Amino acid sequence: MIAAPQPACPSFCVIIPMFNEQSGAQECVTTVTAALRKLENHTVLVVVNDGSSDETGAILRRLNPEPSSFKLLEHSTNQGYGAAIRTGIAFAVESGFDYSLFMDSDLTNEPSDLGRFAVEMKNDTDVIKASRFVKGGGMRGVPWRRAMVSSLGNRVASMLFSIGVHDCTNGFRAVKTSILAQMQLSERGFPIIVEELYQSVFLAKTFAEIPVILTNRPDTLRLTSFTYDGTTIRKYLGYALRAFVRLPPKTTA
Repeated sequence: MIAAPQPACPSFCVIIPMFNEQSGAQECVTTVTAALRKLENHTVLVVVNDGSSDETGAILRRLNPEPSSFKLLEHSTNQGYGAAIRTGIAFAVESGFDYSLFMDSDLTNEPSDLGRFAVEMKNDTDVIKASRFVKGGGMRGVPWRRAMVSSLGNRVASMLFSIGVHDCTNGFRAVKTSILAQMQLSERGFPIIVEELYQSVFLAKTFAEIPVILTNRPDTLRLTSFTYDGTTIRKYLGYALRAFVRLPPKTTA
């Protein structure tokens, strides 16, 4: 009996923005590259040093993993999370990776979950979101106020997006690079995550979620720059409402 051919392993790059993360930069790179080496996929870690004013850039430049497994991109000045994401996407498009996977530098996203993304990539899924709000997912050590806002906000966003995604604001996600190449993303900060999902509603056909446990940012690192302020909430809700009324975005398609 002839065995059925196994689906090819899609290639992907892991894009991690960094800003003033000198206390955790080396651990991030070594931990993520170690996780990637366990996978069959062709992968590379792409760190975007977003104009750090501390020793982050120097630490990253001193690291010497296998040249094919780590790529450092740098902004001369701090431009924001969204700009770093766009720089990473441009590299993924130019390099021809099948998927672009985004995660945070503080390892609150578990690197071992990269294998779960790789499994879903074999299914040719367009957009893969990590989710705290499906069976098997959750939060550990996250301040209760932030956890409550996240939970309530994502319930609303999930209803408005109506694509079966329960964790719309989670930055741990993978998207086909060919889809990202069609987007015109403009947000400078964290709302780019929801802007990206909004545009995916019109460009992607399939969505999937994988359960993850989000942990709190370690005390050894600087305080997080993310806050649920009025501007962030307004932008998140704005993109969800545009998706709800099916207002098409401007794209390069």
